[in-house]
Amino acid sequence: MRVASALCAVISSSVLLGCAATSQRPDAANEPGMKTTKASPAEADAFVATVNQEIRDHIAEDSAAQWVAATYITADTGLLESKYSERALIRLKNNIEASRRFDGMNDLSAATARGIEMLKRQSAMPTPKDPAHLAEMASLASKLGAAYGAGKYCKNPADPATCRNLDQLSKTLASSSDWDEDLEAWVGWHSVGSGMRADYQRFTELLNEGARDTGYADAGQAWRSGYDMSAADFRSEIDRLWSQVKPLYSQLQCYAHNRLATRYPGKMPADGTIPAHVTGNMWAQDWSALYPLLQPYPKVKSTDVTAALEAQKYTPEKMVRSAEDFYRSLGMPALPDSFYERSQLVRPRDRDVVCHASAWDLNMQGDVRIKMCITPTEEDFRTIYHELGHIYYDLAYNPLPPLFQAGAHDGFHEAIGDTVQLNLTPAYLHRIGLSPATRNDDKAVLNAQMQLALQKIVFLPFGKLIDEWRWGVFDGSIKPEQFNAAWWQLREKYQGVSAPIARSEQDFDPGSKFHVPSNYPYIRYFMAHILQFQFQRSLCEAAGFTGPLHECSVYGNKQAGEKFWAMLSKGASQPWPETLKELTGKEEMDASAILDYFAPLYTWLQQQNEGKQCNWQ
Repeated sequence: MRVASALCAVISSSVLLGCAATSQRPDAANEPGMKTTKASPAEADAFVATVNQEIRDHIAEDSAAQWVAATYITADTGLLESKYSERALIRLKNNIEASRRFDGMNDLSAATARGIEMLKRQSAMPTPKDPAHLAEMASLASKLGAAYGAGKYCKNPADPATCRNLDQLSKTLASSSDWDEDLEAWVGWHSVGSGMRADYQRFTELLNEGARDTGYADAGQAWRSGYDMSAADFRSEIDRLWSQVKPLYSQLQCYAHNRLATRYPGKMPADGTIPAHVTGNMWAQDWSALYPLLQPYPKVKSTDVTAALEAQKYTPEKMVRSAEDFYRSLGMPALPDSFYERSQLVRPRDRDVVCHASAWDLNMQGDVRIKMCITPTEEDFRTIYHELGHIYYDLAYNPLPPLFQAGAHDGFHEAIGDTVQLNLTPAYLHRIGLSPATRNDDKAVLNAQMQLALQKIVFLPFGKLIDEWRWGVFDGSIKPEQFNAAWWQLREKYQGVSAPIARSEQDFDPGSKFHVPSNYPYIRYFMAHILQFQFQRSLCEAAGFTGPLHECSVYGNKQAGEKFWAMLSKGASQPWPETLKELTGKEEMDASAILDYFAPLYTWLQQQNEGKQCNWQ
């Protein structure tokens, strides 16, 4: 997950940022009180230069407050973060208001026009003009983020020994197939969200106030306007991409439901949905834990990366250095020594921290870090490769002016490390000693494809619905008294996943997902899951690979690495379709590479589901 980027440096990132949240503001030239003195291109150039310098002047101090608040959760660090965030929001608000003097100017240089555009995209928190409301917003943002980070489920609230954090509860879900044990863990964590409901409702009211003060109808429209196209066109584009991949997901969901019915006879819902707690993941966004049940050919041995990591006594640092080696094999630079000195790689024993994996660029000059609580598992191993994708993106565009230090759009930032993950093929894992030599027969291929689809394909509808829900909250089509009901309606519609027990409006299940209380836009992850396959296909072509896409690994290929680095180096300096075209030859996102990649599995699923009841749809 991307947290702190230079583009977003002027405001709090660990709680507040979503760098592509706002964009071109509707015309403000006729607003009362606005200056009508004609500005010059030279003044616009000077303005952008001043903003860039201001970002550099403040980023280290602001980022330090955010880092400490995430890695040392106390009331004091929360207060410091809130106050820094408030001041940063004021700076951002003032700069955006000042930039309106240049609205409508057609004779600006391309760099200056783009810089002003990127300034207006910086905050997932459109800022209210009322100073009291701005301060309240910053305080609520910090409070919601801390509530999630410190969340625990205590079977007996009077006995701390019965308390379990998210890591522990998630481990239960992933390792157990006991219906009741999993249900207790699921309900336990989801109880964390209920206390956030009132604060979140007020927070969204303030977000909408800030959006209206900035010229948008609501915060959702502001978020969707940061993609070099209209908010309406962006929403249509997301729907188009989902329509490309929905048939594959539907086949996978049907197969999984029917197999789960054999594990839990008489317990699976008759409507074809899958109860969230039996998927092995707290949010049912990754079904990897179901692989032993869903594996096409159980007698064909699969690579057990977790066992290999444990047997070879991989430490957190060794896991990170393995990921660094992949990027360096493409010709990218070594990570700075400070990365290993300052990153949080393990969960501290003496304090609460936010363990949700994230990547940070704290000063736009090489102070890059990741924040994780690493354990020797395949999931964490792959996550590290993802997080370093953010880090190398940061390092690639660090030479650019601060306003251009961001992904081409936010989905790009998430897609970089995910693209690298696609290269962790059995052949690559064998090459680095984490897998025995494997034969790429048809059965082994289907097993590997199922294993990956339970992560990548399963995620797609979840990646779409999180912001579908928030867009509805923002535009009022989802009322506060419908928060939880609407959440589960969308989960059933897109995922075919249902609540395992009756839920009410006393619950606030969206609060159980980090990105909601932390106000982190989520549609980027959906786009990243589309883009990574599109990127991979192009990198494999650059490497001269001619076999099936799922067999390609560009590890060690400098030609692919050079093309990759060139894209990363562009940052946000130009509209994303131009950057995408330079790598892929196309100006639009395209999910056809997903269908290419998973073609063997798609055919097999259709055969398995033939004559079976697939009534969720």
